[in-house]
Amino acid sequence: SSCLELNVECNSVELDLMDNGSNYQELLLEMTGQKTVPNVFINKTHVGGCDKTMQAHRDGLLKQLLDGETYEYDLIVIGGGSGGLACSKEAALLGKNVMVLDYVVPTPKGTTWGLGGTCVNVGCIPKKLMHQTALLSTALQDARKFGWEFDEAVKHNWDTMKTAVNNYIGSLNWGYRVALQDKKVKYVNSYAEFIEPHKIKATNKRGKETFHTAAKFILATGERPRYLGIPGDKEYCITSDDLFSLPYCPGKTLVVGASYVALECGGFLAGLGLDVTVMVRSILLRGFDQEMANHIGDHMEEHGIKFVRKFVPIKVEELEKGTPGRLKVTAKSTESDELYEGEFNTVLIAVGRDACTGKIGLDKVGVKVNPKNGKIPVNDEEQTNVPHIYAIGDILEGKWELTPVAIQAGKLLARRLFGGSMAKCDYVNVPTTVFTPLEYGCCGHAEERAVELYGQENIEVGFCKLLISIRNRVIGFHYLGPNAGEVTQGFGAAIKCGVTKEQLDDTIGIHPTCAEIFTTLGVTKSSGGDITQAGC
Repeated sequence: SSCLELNVECNSVELDLMDNGSNYQELLLEMTGQKTVPNVFINKTHVGGCDKTMQAHRDGLLKQLLDGETYEYDLIVIGGGSGGLACSKEAALLGKNVMVLDYVVPTPKGTTWGLGGTCVNVGCIPKKLMHQTALLSTALQDARKFGWEFDEAVKHNWDTMKTAVNNYIGSLNWGYRVALQDKKVKYVNSYAEFIEPHKIKATNKRGKETFHTAAKFILATGERPRYLGIPGDKEYCITSDDLFSLPYCPGKTLVVGASYVALECGGFLAGLGLDVTVMVRSILLRGFDQEMANHIGDHMEEHGIKFVRKFVPIKVEELEKGTPGRLKVTAKSTESDELYEGEFNTVLIAVGRDACTGKIGLDKVGVKVNPKNGKIPVNDEEQTNVPHIYAIGDILEGKWELTPVAIQAGKLLARRLFGGSMAKCDYVNVPTTVFTPLEYGCCGHAEERAVELYGQENIEVGFCKLLISIRNRVIGFHYLGPNAGEVTQGFGAAIKCGVTKEQLDDTIGIHPTCAEIFTTLGVTKSSGGDITQAGC
């Protein structure tokens, strides 16, 4: 009917009426990744089956193909972070003409950085390097107990560390630019915004504007730290965006927030020998297993980090300029009229992040956005409500905010769009690690969520900590201890393969390690038994 509607002459090949129809079908599978019919081509461009053709009709793509309307690019990716880069490189490998736009809006303190997104520049990479620096301090203290003798007082030089971290990040930025060139992806350091469904305006830092069109778009703009919206926050405080290249040692620091960013930063600053206080509104590590979260808090407190619980800042004042200066923080209790006042050299805000979707013209093209948090709802193919616009990474509503997830989703999306693949990203069994002083690795459900999904009577908990469903499947893994990332990765693979408690019991542990405990867990939480280890 749409053929008649569009008044198009079309040529159809009936495979079931041909002697060698099945050969054609095999060949089509190879060319298009599709074996089913109808299999529609327009002017040598593969459209797909009936659903895809109808979708292309609704999308306006059919009309463009029939009119021979061409776009400058097959794909424009907005955002040069982990997800955007992975997606654009994969699409280019599949023979597509791809452009990536990336632009870092400076922080209120004026901090900016190069290509590669949050993770590389102001996230996982510098965080892990600074966490590692703090672990070296613990190792030095332990070393003396095992006979290492050194006389001079050991002190840490912030500037040396900052330079080493920033040099490493600089080499990564360079590597990304080279990789894009090698794969023939066009990279532009400009801020992109939609002005029409298939057209964007790109503005560079000198304010020069250019315009570009594409058949498809992928939004990968990520998030930036949220501020408190109180007097003095943007003027005097910093966020993780500023911390890793801070030109001076932060001195006595107040960390506001209980996110993993807050606890990780507070943890390594304390590990460098600084006086650290963490101000927490309600609970630690919301969304993570609360029993594990509280163990992390206890461990941090035992190691000299002060917690101010159930308080929120209401103003920050500058007492003295400097590098660092002196600030006065006033906070109020969430439960009474009690006020708290404290003096610090640096105030680090880590209360969550907001999606960078507000100023990229999504309203002009009708992409639906959650007004509360700026996040974008998508279907299980990462497609927005506008069929030729997709989104990946931290801006997705209800999905993980993790680098490897964005990379995986980006690659798989490019393969589905341009390589005939059907594989979708798995957002459930995602292993992750929080690099607090006592590291925390987990995969699958937190206990609270498992109980919500399966019911208390269908869940058994072995501590250190596995969550086992009634069918003996491992649906949650939680580990507190050294090298949590290295340990969790292997268990992440096992859970992806559907590992059961028996299979873990049948696995021989590597001795002496911390991870071997998962091959011998015998005490369930409901039994109330003692879990203290007594020898092998």
